[in-house]
Amino acid sequence: MEFLVRPVAFIRNNRQEALDDHWDDVLSTIELATDVPSEALVGLREFSHVEVIFLADWADDVPPAPWTRHPRGNPAWPEVGVFAQRNKDRPNRLLLTTVAVESWTERSFTARGLDGIDGTPVLDIKPVFRWSQPRGDLRVAPWSDELGRDYF
Repeated sequence: MEFLVRPVAFIRNNRQEALDDHWDDVLSTIELATDVPSEALVGLREFSHVEVIFLADWADDVPPAPWTRHPRGNPAWPEVGVFAQRNKDRPNRLLLTTVAVESWTERSFTARGLDGIDGTPVLDIKPVFRWSQPRGDLRVAPWSDELGRDYF
């Protein structure tokens, strides 16, 4: 089964390659696609944070890449499956980042820490509700804290 998706917006920033760290240094503008009316953003300004779902069209597919690997190729970390990682090389190249919105225009908004490179297609934008965040204590793999130390 195949699904058709289309960009609703595009990421604009000065990052030309998908480097692993320091995404808080990158200020991104998310601009609506020309066929998406400005009205699609009505009401979103009331929210401090949004989730941006985007397509890493510049990433490798999995498969044919391995379904398991050491995160970032680091042999000190365990070999884990693609679904136990958040890297760009995924079966459908879908990425998700939650960002705080810094400013708005009629057809765009800016945010820091969005880990997509310039020109990346955005497939959806969702407001963050208090009740849509994880409830209870968060359990994570020990290596993931080390991996994320310099990510943002």
